Amino acid sequence: MTTDNLARETAALLANFGISPDTLSAGDFAVTSPIDGSRIAALRPHTPGDLDAMIAAAERAFPLWRAVPPPRRGELVRLFAEELRRHKPALGRLVSIEAGKILEEGQGEVQEMIDICDFAVGLSRQLYGRVIASERPGHRMLESWHPLGPAGIITAFNFPVAVWSWNAALALVCGDPLIWKPSDKTPLCALAWRSAALNSGRHCATTAACRWSAPPARPAWVQSSDHASRSVSAARSLSSAAITA
Repeated sequence: MTTDNLARETAALLANFGISPDTLSAGDFAVTSPIDGSRIAALRPHTPGDLDAMIAAAERAFPLWRAVPPPRRGELVRLFAEELRRHKPALGRLVSIEAGKILEEGQGEVQEMIDICDFAVGLSRQLYGRVIASERPGHRMLESWHPLGPAGIITAFNFPVAVWSWNAALALVCGDPLIWKPSDKTPLCALAWRSAALNSGRHCATTAACRWSAPPARPAWVQSSDHASRSVSAARSLSSAAITA
């Protein structure tokens, strides 16, 4: 495949997600494919001010999203899984182009996203607390889990969509907004899925993805102890939840 054909295929794939070709040439943030080293897009990078606005939006969304009953949050994740099934061929191919994986592995990443969404849907009806024995007569203690608040997910280039979904699907059902910082080497995968989620008409969660012209050693929300305390990892996302993208 020639360099021009690869760029054209990327634009065609992203058009399936409703992303205009103008978006792919809107800035100086070069996106290249490891397949041949060619440039496949030039995005506008986000600024620290953009990130501040995303964090503020997440904080505004939090009290609204946490008030949604968990099974209804799970319904959103179920709808996301349906959208993923519909876009699996295109998103899997985009992973292949942008991350340099074989096509089967790109498709496999998207399948992992679908699988964790299915798991999270069931989890949305199992956010149980505990009834704890008390030494006081006629008294009992109850344990109840609460949403944590806006959280940040940072993902690497080698798993551009699967690792995000491991955090986000579980996090969404737990009631917290999320900001996604994808790798600077694979921003198109994040852009594609964010657009698909929005185009699906599901408006109950805010979505944001950060693009940087160079990967910052300490993103702005990590520099804040308040936001750092809310950062998400796969092992801790039970008490967190998400905005996407």
